[in-house]
Amino acid sequence: MSTFPRNPKAAPAKPVQPRYGRMDVGLSEVALGIAHATDWLLGLQHPDGYWCGELEADSMLESDYIFMHTLLGTGDRGKMERAVNEILRHQNEDGGWSIYPGGPSNISLGVKAYFALKLMGWSAEHSVLVKARTWILANGGVTECNTFSKIYLCALGQYDYDAVPAVPPEIVLFPNWFYFNIYEISAWSRAILVPLSIIYAKKPFKKLTPEQGIDELFVGGRENADLHLRWDRKHPISWRNFFLGVDRITHWFERIHIRPLRKIALEKAEQWLLERFEMSDGLGAIYPAMLNAIVALACLGYTPDDPQFIRAMDEFEKLGIDNPDGELKYPTPTFRMQPCMSPVWDTAQAVYALGEAGVPKDDPRLLKAVDWLLSKEVRHKGDWAVSVKNVTPGGWAFEFNNEFYPDVDDSAQVLLALNQVRNPQERYQHEVSQRALDWIFAMQCRNGGWASFDRDNTKMIFQYIPFADHNAMLDPPTVDITGRILEMLANYGFTRRDKRVEKAIQFVLDEQEPDGSWFGRWGVNYLYGTFLVLRGLEAMGVWSHEPAIVNAAEWIRMVQNADGGWGETCGSYDDPLQRGIGPSTPSQTAWAVLGLLAAGDTRSDSVAKGIRWLISKQSPLGTWDESAEERNGEAIYTGTGFPRVFYLAYHLYRDYFPLLALTTYKRMMEREAAAA
Repeated sequence: MSTFPRNPKAAPAKPVQPRYGRMDVGLSEVALGIAHATDWLLGLQHPDGYWCGELEADSMLESDYIFMHTLLGTGDRGKMERAVNEILRHQNEDGGWSIYPGGPSNISLGVKAYFALKLMGWSAEHSVLVKARTWILANGGVTECNTFSKIYLCALGQYDYDAVPAVPPEIVLFPNWFYFNIYEISAWSRAILVPLSIIYAKKPFKKLTPEQGIDELFVGGRENADLHLRWDRKHPISWRNFFLGVDRITHWFERIHIRPLRKIALEKAEQWLLERFEMSDGLGAIYPAMLNAIVALACLGYTPDDPQFIRAMDEFEKLGIDNPDGELKYPTPTFRMQPCMSPVWDTAQAVYALGEAGVPKDDPRLLKAVDWLLSKEVRHKGDWAVSVKNVTPGGWAFEFNNEFYPDVDDSAQVLLALNQVRNPQERYQHEVSQRALDWIFAMQCRNGGWASFDRDNTKMIFQYIPFADHNAMLDPPTVDITGRILEMLANYGFTRRDKRVEKAIQFVLDEQEPDGSWFGRWGVNYLYGTFLVLRGLEAMGVWSHEPAIVNAAEWIRMVQNADGGWGETCGSYDDPLQRGIGPSTPSQTAWAVLGLLAAGDTRSDSVAKGIRWLISKQSPLGTWDESAEERNGEAIYTGTGFPRVFYLAYHLYRDYFPLLALTTYKRMMEREAAAA
């Protein structure tokens, strides 16, 4: 049973059964599951007070790791060899590699994996590479890769700089009032593109041996390949063709060396980077920006013994998880990279779930976690302040340190967590919370919703820029974040009488899909969006019999799997007809149950079966397994980085979301029984 202290004055617990509906699992079993899950989650707490689970992504990170160290002549050869093992572990039967387990093979990922293996000395005749090459050539070859992949290939002599979309550093010189400026694109793209513009301007080049090259991946041979971007002939007058024209002109100026502002632009871009290294775990605290920043520093003449270079490299290497002796599931030694770390997010979610589970508000473990969260409050103005002026900084970032990029979603979840404790520093916590609330309201977009890092970052024209093929140039308001904020605001006493709240509610109602679901931007996918919206609407007192709520609950019930759980694959981003379809997972089953409970459904077989599924899948230790047995135990990705491009497996989702679902169910059933 649970080790957290029970109130000695409380009456002995009595098993309570619901009055209505079928119950295949007694509340005593649910209570036992909650106790075990609580103990397990508390056992994962770091001595400093925080939680931080592994954040897993596709094997492109390991390929890029090998690329970067090969280009710079740095790195630990042993780690790179173990990174090869990680790449091999994820190869598909067809020879390619996917951006999420079970998904279709991806051309950019396949080319990078193939190239990484060759850089590590593998022969083109090795059976792994023969199989990979067959798939790559059948799917268009190297020329079908995205821009970022092509620029990396250019640096190692495998593509032509003249054939990739131009990313000129002069973009940093556009004034903030100008329609096209770097603050009109998403925060993550900004952090990636500024150092990439330095790389593009300096055009690093390292000559490889013929055996290391990938000429064989060009359909018809590299010498016959058409490397240049294609015009849109179906729509000759279009934004795509306009930007392609600008791109061609930019390349022409590059060839004849007419770049009057290049020196100034590079100096400003360098200054921009160095400023954002401060108070951060590397540039933007995210993998691609950090990698680009390291290469950019090398291009600018920083040597490996320069303090700035050392710091950037150290922060980058901290993202690695090295298993030289293998793991329980994977006995082969591996090394993999995380896209970033998630301590603030995991801690806020864990504290909230534990508080809801009944851990006392003055429990020293929760107080330590909350004090850690309070210490991570952002107190400096970051990029968001360019468009949101005269607002006191507040809120939290996702990572340990990322002062320039706090985000609204984390800030809302931290505020929910803070409400779960009775802090002796009550006044200080109130001041921090008030600053965060003021900042969150200041970040509300014109349409009533909230985005993650910026306000009204919605200029669709940026999607047509040639180097925007990573599908993440914008940061528009989303219903999942807005739903979480509505829940948080209700916890802090806000109601529909507040015009800002009502505007947010109207935003989410307007975004509902015809089938009753809501799109999930930051979690996979419609199950995620729908559960967060329903919780937000419930918290704000929206009547559960409103058509929007009824339709959403019916959609959740409709997509339940035969085993009683719920699941949805990342493929629903490519094909909306796949929404709500996928093998059952603990996190997504928890989301579905939480959504139904928020819609007022405590009586249906769907809820009972969902709870039974969670209880039956819980291990004796109190945790859940969220991996695919048929894919060698690979983690199932239920987190979203960039839809259709980059997905994530949060290793603690399988713990705190099921705990929250069981707790919410038990509380609602007890309340219903008491009212009978």
